[in-house]
Amino acid sequence: MSLFKPREVPESGHGGPAAIAAALTHAQIEAVEKPTDLIARWTARREQALTWLQTYDLAPDLAEDIGSRRWFRGLGTMLGLALFTVSFWPDFEAIAAPPAMPLNSRQRDEFRSQTIAPLALGADSGARMGPSALVVPLIAAPERSLVQLTATLGQGDSFRRMLERAGVNAGDAARVEALVGGAVPLGDVLPGTQVDITLGRRGDATAPRPLDRLAFRARFDLDLAIERTPSGLALQSRAIPVDTTPLRIRGTVGTSLYRSARAAGAPIEAIQQYLQVLDQHLTLDTALEPGDTFDLVVAYKRSGSGESQVGDLLYAGVERGGRAAAQLLRWGNDGLFFEASGMGAQRTGLIMPVVGRITSGYGARRHPILGYTRMHAGIDFGAGYGSPIFAVGDGRVAIAGWHGGHGNYVRLEHGGGFGTGYGHMSRIAVSPGSHVRAGQVIGYVGSTGLSTGPHLHYELYKNGATVNPLSVSFTVNNQVDQKELAAFKARLTALKAVQPGAALMSLAPRQAAVASPDREIDRLSR
Repeated sequence: MSLFKPREVPESGHGGPAAIAAALTHAQIEAVEKPTDLIARWTARREQALTWLQTYDLAPDLAEDIGSRRWFRGLGTMLGLALFTVSFWPDFEAIAAPPAMPLNSRQRDEFRSQTIAPLALGADSGARMGPSALVVPLIAAPERSLVQLTATLGQGDSFRRMLERAGVNAGDAARVEALVGGAVPLGDVLPGTQVDITLGRRGDATAPRPLDRLAFRARFDLDLAIERTPSGLALQSRAIPVDTTPLRIRGTVGTSLYRSARAAGAPIEAIQQYLQVLDQHLTLDTALEPGDTFDLVVAYKRSGSGESQVGDLLYAGVERGGRAAAQLLRWGNDGLFFEASGMGAQRTGLIMPVVGRITSGYGARRHPILGYTRMHAGIDFGAGYGSPIFAVGDGRVAIAGWHGGHGNYVRLEHGGGFGTGYGHMSRIAVSPGSHVRAGQVIGYVGSTGLSTGPHLHYELYKNGATVNPLSVSFTVNNQVDQKELAAFKARLTALKAVQPGAALMSLAPRQAAVASPDREIDRLSR
């Protein structure tokens, strides 16, 4: 029996090759799906994908379920997106480009000179076109007949060294120094003074130039000039008229004294001195209130050439309700301020060394730091840190420095066996051996030594032993010489008679109106 059958032989029950072909064709036809079935299948798959995306959260909130599988899945999504973003990050390799060439002003003008611009603008840069073969170099160029320059007198410098550095020959420099020294003391010429120098033509190119003219401001009221004459260098001095009318400024205190004074035209230095003076004699927290009138007079100089110079504060006043609340006048060689109402007056009783209140009395008490009972050999005044401390009377400074538990300490000897001590200062304003007057600032409140807070420890000594300051009536007699008192009152009256703004009036008479110049250069030179 044959195991193989020829392809031509049909199986039993079938109709031969035609039947086989018919059967294959039918199977192929059955295998092909209809278009409507294909669309339905894709639609079903899309719906399944959408359902999976909705249920399978790829980007969960990483602030929830920290450490869970859902949280780690969100972390993986975030890291994957970050890596995907970093993969598109550009590199930082250098980009080839032509190098930048910095140009200074001279090089820029040189480049401009190589263009047509110098021809069109008349060579405003001073450079010309590049030289050609027709250009013949000069063997020698003529020297400038005059050289004008400005020299500045330095700290610790001399006129001779300054002039020699500027190119003046040694003989002329020595002659100038002698002429200037004969007119004003050389030490009075302040460092920083500028000197205008004109040098003339020299005969030898290697020799220094001769001095033709020199001019400078020797003092606020004096101009000096030195010129070459047929007989040599000669000095010319020109006095400058100076007005010394003090500058008085008055105004109403607003929310800020500083801003009110600045708005009234007071110089910054004058306002600072005014505040310091008031702080030394009054308490700024209560001395000034909105609506008060501030009054200050400052030394002021004006020269005929237009310069002005602000000096020291001369008078500091405060008015409240039309009445003087404070009148402080600078008086004496030490430049101290004195209250006008206390000049020549006599006070008796407890003289307050600081503006404050008594916080601890004289006698035995439990020490706040040491913790046991001991003698408190004075009284304590509570005051703000940095408040000024005043001498209760005239005296000599016996101690001014560190004094054990007293910290920074000042002791005054007033005579007659009496003395006063001031402890726990933040800063001392006097020196040992000096003499002070009643009301003078000798230091400032602090908390040095054995102290728990800012205050003044005040002691009174009688024959070297401490006594209760409240048990002794101090009499401070501010009587001064009658001539000095009269001079004090006259000075106060003169300053208060100065009209506000009088120092700012023009020194020269009003000039007739001058027609406006027609040329632009004339307008610029005015």
